[in-house]
Amino acid sequence: MKTTKKDLRLKYKTLRQNLNDVEVEENNLAIANALLKLPIWEKTYFHIFLSIEDKREVDTELILHLLSGKDKEIIISKTDFENRKMIHFLLTDNTQIKKNEYNIPEPVDGIEVPSQKIEVVFVPLLAFDKKGHRVGYGKGFYDKFLTECKPETIKIGLSFFEPEEIIEDIFDGDIALDYCVTPKNIYPF
Repeated sequence: MKTTKKDLRLKYKTLRQNLNDVEVEENNLAIANALLKLPIWEKTYFHIFLSIEDKREVDTELILHLLSGKDKEIIISKTDFENRKMIHFLLTDNTQIKKNEYNIPEPVDGIEVPSQKIEVVFVPLLAFDKKGHRVGYGKGFYDKFLTECKPETIKIGLSFFEPEEIIEDIFDGDIALDYCVTPKNIYPF
């Protein structure tokens, strides 16, 4: 099978939909536990995505509890589709979350945080390869956001599945991950 982004999007969307609830729950727990082994816990500013339930993304609820329990500053984003960018807000007890037209949970408003301040980013993805390249939904929001971060910002992909050998159609604007965590392994790049 070809390993272009388009083919991989199709393949992994289907694989995700075919996971049953028990598998999803066990995988989410395994990923959250594996994150504890990463050398990231001395950092303060963590950016996390809020999962899109109907797309069966890795559920970040457990990771949010981990970050909160370790007293980290948690940053979540709102997508500005008109300008094709993400606006980042500090997650506080007062943060109101509302689903946008694409069913993505987002903060309504809040204390804005510049990308340059973020030290660790948990990156959603559909697939990744052994070199740390990833396939997202194809809109480029994360690639754009990651270029705004400091070069030393740690980028961590979260995936239910193991890597592909290679993604064929990577281009210069694609930002590679530093790690990808699956239920079975931690991949450093």
